[in-house]
Amino acid sequence: MLARVAPWLPSAKAGSEIRSGHQTGTLRILSAADTAALTELAAADAVANTFLLSHLETAGTAAPTASGGQILGVFDGGELVAACWAGVNVVPTGVSADVGPEIGAYLARTGRRFSSLFGPAEAVLSLWSELRHTSPRPFDVRADQPLLEISAASDVPPAPGLRKARPSDLDRLLPACTAMFEEEVGYSPVAGGSRHYRQRVLSLIQKGHSLVEFDPSGDVIFKAELGTVSSSAVQVQGVWMNPAYRGQGLSAGYMSAVVRYAQELAPVTSLYVNHYNAPARATYESVGFKQVGTFATILF
Repeated sequence: MLARVAPWLPSAKAGSEIRSGHQTGTLRILSAADTAALTELAAADAVANTFLLSHLETAGTAAPTASGGQILGVFDGGELVAACWAGVNVVPTGVSADVGPEIGAYLARTGRRFSSLFGPAEAVLSLWSELRHTSPRPFDVRADQPLLEISAASDVPPAPGLRKARPSDLDRLLPACTAMFEEEVGYSPVAGGSRHYRQRVLSLIQKGHSLVEFDPSGDVIFKAELGTVSSSAVQVQGVWMNPAYRGQGLSAGYMSAVVRYAQELAPVTSLYVNHYNAPARATYESVGFKQVGTFATILF
């Protein structure tokens, strides 16, 4: 998610205790020493926790990042039982309805701003029950987003024209990415300048995680990104069909092709979708996706 602000948490040191003595245990910022325990916690639900597992595989540590991201950990009897990424976005892992308000209250006390909260619905909504008292009014609260997965090739024939985007495709692809973002999130990712968003799209292309097909005139027919990738699962994001090609029965073939590419990277392909998006849900079901959970997203 692209931030409209660049929030930073306060400068509590990794490993320093934030509070203890509450029913839910001790809350503190995680350090490198917590990496193995955090990885084990996240791996217990690798599909729901793809974001955090991807971060751990890339960074190699649970310690705070140079850009200001931190991971809060909740301990019970010395055991890590829940965690929450807190950077530009807030992403809970293993957070129950009892633990969420405690983390939300801490984040509220920091007075910092975030661009979104997303993850398992129970965790996100319990965090939000406290954080909402000090946060700006959200742009949108999406409390019911089915989390879907597929772990085998689809029976739907894949669209043969879908391919990995190339750097030379950037200028043709960027308008479609911008249109998708505006449709999904409600504001333009390039309103304050296109440099950062352009670099984000290029980065996905360079990783081989951007998929596209163009029509003969050079317009995007369909595009999607393998937005978050861990060794266990790929989370598909940015699915977009050109309005000129909608309603022609093309989506299932394209999503089958997306699954084919994603399964080159990890055994499970997942995504989450707004519950009210009946056409998209029907497409994903026809491809073979099954619901395995429910996400929620709060956008600012």
